[in-house]
Amino acid sequence: MTVYTLSGVARWEEEVKRSRFLAIAAAVRQPEEALAFFEAHRVPEATHNCWAFQIGDTYRFNDDGEPGGTAGRPILQAIQGQQCDQVAVLVIRWFGGVKLGTGGLVRAYGGCAAQCLRQAQKQPIIETVDIVCHCPFADLDRIKARLMDQAAQIVGEEFDASGVTWQLKVAREGHEAFMDRFIDQTSGQGRINLLQSGD
Repeated sequence: MTVYTLSGVARWEEEVKRSRFLAIAAAVRQPEEALAFFEAHRVPEATHNCWAFQIGDTYRFNDDGEPGGTAGRPILQAIQGQQCDQVAVLVIRWFGGVKLGTGGLVRAYGGCAAQCLRQAQKQPIIETVDIVCHCPFADLDRIKARLMDQAAQIVGEEFDASGVTWQLKVAREGHEAFMDRFIDQTSGQGRINLLQSGD
């Protein structure tokens, strides 16, 4: 299943029984970044600033004074229901004088968050592996151009007497074929290894 994050900040506003709801969503990489996003966008004079984020297996949510389970959790469920990850969503409510009840709150917070994510610009999260390879000088320019064609990202580069060592990030899907191609393209002169976590 493809999982998505957001390409930019998304907003969605709606009114439910005279209460105004504003959802703001953005991509985040760390919990601290999510909390900073909520702090930067919260509206102190609003009645409630409820939020949730999901980053891999880490998630948190906050009802900010609404009855337990009626705001933060439905926002989190909206993130998960839209196949999103590395995403934070803040839903701000201005109370309009009509109580919504627990079911109404769940629908309002969850629905507003889901609609915000539905119309947001998304991009797939591609799982990557770390690869280290050594390329002789004779092949350097040709191989570097081909690495770019194959969407390999160079994250480290070190030169020595015989060539260059690159640390790469490559999509996990198809990385074995990528390694085979590298050996073929360097006529067997290049060296390439998959870095295991902890290496």
